[in-house]
Amino acid sequence: MTSNPPVSDRAVIDPDELHTLATNLRLHGLLVHWPEVMAEPESARRIAQWLGWEADERGRRSLERRLRDAHIGRFKPLADFDWNWPAQVDRAAVEDLMTLQFLADASNVVLVGPNGVGKTMCACNLGYQAVLAGHTALFVTAGQLLGDLAALDSDSTLRRRLRHYAAPDLLVIDEVGYLSYSNRHADLLFELVSRRYQTKSTVITTNRAFAEWGEVFPSAACVVSLVDRLMHRAEVVRIEGESYRAKEAHERLAARTKQRAVKPTAARKGQS
Repeated sequence: MTSNPPVSDRAVIDPDELHTLATNLRLHGLLVHWPEVMAEPESARRIAQWLGWEADERGRRSLERRLRDAHIGRFKPLADFDWNWPAQVDRAAVEDLMTLQFLADASNVVLVGPNGVGKTMCACNLGYQAVLAGHTALFVTAGQLLGDLAALDSDSTLRRRLRHYAAPDLLVIDEVGYLSYSNRHADLLFELVSRRYQTKSTVITTNRAFAEWGEVFPSAACVVSLVDRLMHRAEVVRIEGESYRAKEAHERLAARTKQRAVKPTAARKGQS
């Protein structure tokens, strides 16, 4: 999608458009003197240029702040993903998710599959695209999230922390199912999911089918309700196959072994 050119680059400067931009930027001092600064064409051109600079800089800083606050970290771009490696993956469904329509619908996304097949990579790409589109996002592992919440003793502190996790337009909870949790952890996750239910989108990556979540949260009474809220209006993408990380590790090992075999041969040739 192509964006509109900066206001200062347009052949015809629309005073109403400039006034709207100045209002959005909250430049109240400039707006008080608007008639006099717009009286001359040269003044209008300068104002257009300055407003363009200010809007661009604020947009850049906003993007940097939202990326920093998202805690996504380093990840492989979806363009570099080897779609031929997984035994099963719905590429069309993943690429459709990248349009972020599910955010407009406040729907959830659940990425299910064994370790190393690309669930976290897809989730990180979703978070990154959301931030680029102007949304707020937060990436956190299930262990970090539940450990953080469970460690809070004060009810008021816990409520504030729940608001922190409930606030982002997109919350990515990674690695649900790799550890087992207590009933308190289950209750806290249920409370968070309930706060976001039908108002904000949540992305979950898990190595367990929902039918197995009773093993993740043993004896927790809220598991059925938790799954029900997550699954309502959710897009479930299953990825099956061998670990891609293991594949890359084997390839690196083979490359290093080959290099070590070549070096002695080259050294012997140099001595002859």
